[in-house]
Amino acid sequence: MTPDQNWDCLCAGIVVADFFCAPIAQFPPPGGLILTDGLQMAIGGCAANVAVDLAKLGRRVAISACVGDDLFGRAVCDMLARERVDISSIQPVAEVPTSGTFVINVRGEDRRFIHCIGSNGVYDGRQITRDQLGRSRSLYVGGFGLLESLSPEAVARLFLDARELGVPTLMDVVLPAGRDFASSIAPVLPFTDVFFPNTDEAAVLLGETDPVRQAREFLRLGVRTVIVTCGADGAVIGTRDALWKCGVHPVEAVDATGTGDAFVAGFIHALLDRKSLEECIRAGAALGASCVRSMGATTGVFSADELAGYLATHPLPLTEI
Repeated sequence: MTPDQNWDCLCAGIVVADFFCAPIAQFPPPGGLILTDGLQMAIGGCAANVAVDLAKLGRRVAISACVGDDLFGRAVCDMLARERVDISSIQPVAEVPTSGTFVINVRGEDRRFIHCIGSNGVYDGRQITRDQLGRSRSLYVGGFGLLESLSPEAVARLFLDARELGVPTLMDVVLPAGRDFASSIAPVLPFTDVFFPNTDEAAVLLGETDPVRQAREFLRLGVRTVIVTCGADGAVIGTRDALWKCGVHPVEAVDATGTGDAFVAGFIHALLDRKSLEECIRAGAALGASCVRSMGATTGVFSADELAGYLATHPLPLTEI
């Protein structure tokens, strides 16, 4: 793909070098050693995961991000390029390492993460030009909240520019412990077409634990569509006209890393085909289910044909609330 081509989606935000292990029986004690069947490095981070998943679905996708001028940064760019993601908008930065995460999988427990923000901390959204927005059919910002440099004002301004150009805006969040996020989301939501928090993130943002009330509050704050994912309990979907609940597809989970990002990619894929909101939700849920079947954030996701076949044979009802 040459830089003058248009994109189905421009993904912006977090790019990470992920290091993860095959599931282990227990977390080792201090000074202890435990064996695993495999250790791998893979692309991670919301923006990178969504970009790769969309590319696997046959979409033309570019990524705007920062990586370190180091071995891991070059490896991440090489892996993204091999997945047919346009990396011409990735900027290497000196003197900071590429962002990285250790993902520790213990059987029967939720994942543990050890994260270095690194080069992601340089990214502030100003790397995206108005020309790039105009060549994009959709704009996705992944990991808002993790990066202090990607401020609410910066994202609101970026989304306002996108809206003026008729480009749909989509966003999810990553909320590290120890910060006050209650006021940070408010400037962005009025310019956000689709917001994808999980219910735990929504509780941090709103101080409210019920996903239905969470959805209603996000709508009150100005977002057009909100999808509050609830893990094995499915999701609550809200627009200004109605609220729905949906379940999940029963699949055996090997690694849940990247499930939410796959949901977003499936949703965007259907949105680009001008599908209804219900069809977008079903595509997101199906692609999310495909992700958990393999280790890694993007390894197991469906191709476009696989997704279409799965959707044709695995209906997922939505219930209006």
